[in-house]
Amino acid sequence: MNPRAQFCHNPGCWAYGRRGEGHIRIHSQRERRYHCKRCDKTFSATKGTALYRAHLPHALVVRVVTLLAHGCPVQAIVAAFGLDERTVARYQAEAGAQCRRVHEHVVGAGRVALGQVQADELRVRVVGGVVWVATALAVTSRLWLGGVVSAHRDRPLIRALLARVRACGPTHAVLLCVDGLSSYVSQARRVFREAVRAATAGRPRLVLPAGVLIAQMVKQYARRRVVGVARRVAQGTADAVQARLAATQGATGAVINTAYIERLNATFRAHLAALARRTRAAARQTATLETGMWLLGTCYNFCWAHDSLRRLRGATDPPGTKWVARTPAQVAGLAAHPWSVHELLTFPVPPRPVKRRGRRPRWLREVAHAT
Repeated sequence: MNPRAQFCHNPGCWAYGRRGEGHIRIHSQRERRYHCKRCDKTFSATKGTALYRAHLPHALVVRVVTLLAHGCPVQAIVAAFGLDERTVARYQAEAGAQCRRVHEHVVGAGRVALGQVQADELRVRVVGGVVWVATALAVTSRLWLGGVVSAHRDRPLIRALLARVRACGPTHAVLLCVDGLSSYVSQARRVFREAVRAATAGRPRLVLPAGVLIAQMVKQYARRRVVGVARRVAQGTADAVQARLAATQGATGAVINTAYIERLNATFRAHLAALARRTRAAARQTATLETGMWLLGTCYNFCWAHDSLRRLRGATDPPGTKWVARTPAQVAGLAAHPWSVHELLTFPVPPRPVKRRGRRPRWLREVAHAT
């Protein structure tokens, strides 16, 4: 148990969401409870995580979530462990909500070096219709930047996806590689704009930075088969795009492509039962599909090592094999080691600060003055 990593969960406490200030101490090792010295309240170590008030053993819940992240249908888990289908659905929903909180807190904090970003959409059959899952990927680190689920493949879907991309890191020097959907170009020029302050008073102008580059790869079909590919630059110059491709992909002869995001789409279809093209485990609700997307994407970022990201073992590394496996979060500088599923489900995400009225207590003023 690590009190320095915990925070108070009482919304009425002035220390709500604050960690690392010495006000949290261990209340009970056996019951795994903490105590806040500011409000004199106690809380469980799993408060605010996916394992909070889990009536089954935590090891079993982690095993179930691991199977769900690898594409095991709910019916198979019910048959294997003798659980109720509603219990498995509840743990899936709790794990998806936890993964979304972790993603928005760590990846969406704006510390990712984007470089080249590829985006694409998945057409998913659900019970009673079709929905679209739009996702984005940072090519250099293979980091999944988030996704959006919508019933329509339109401008609001693309705008919401690009807004998540912008939240992950600075976009003043980013190369966006997409397919031929025209909404990507128009919405990128809108979302990636930055305010330019002027000497005069008034609302600042929103201008697209000169470092923003947009490239498209348009596939040409005949009888449902790809017969050709047209590559074009929608924003910037061809030389600037080629230089950015060489810098982010590590190859001088790199061409405009969406191969990395399409490979990620294949991973999503293989590990999420509802995304399979011909399946009997189709999602009945959009919320279920969105939950599975967050679970799979966050495990992809923090828990699963990628062969393309491995590096040779150095002198300072512990002894082992020739190669050191790394996850996208490690390459992006967001994690120090590959996380286990248990670490992911129990990662404490501090809540957003609450606005309060009245005079702050003396200890809080002293902390603010010290920082």
